[in-house]
Amino acid sequence: MKATDFEELFDNGESVIPYVDLSNASRPNKLKRVNIDFPSWMVEEIDSEAKRIGITRQSLIKVWISNCIKEKTA
Repeated sequence: MKATDFEELFDNGESVIPYVDLSNASRPNKLKRVNIDFPSWMVEEIDSEAKRIGITRQSLIKVWISNCIKEKTA
């Protein structure tokens, strides 16, 4: 199948799965769940900032931690 035909199927909302070899597929950056306990005042501050910028608490924490890691490795 030509790439243009594949793209057309995808763009039209049709399934492209029959044309894909999933035998070696993997998920990059596999997620690992962690639990962290915060004092309630921290959660309130995190929630306030998350609401201010329009994202979830979890997203904000991920952004902050990512920024800290990037600064440390820079």
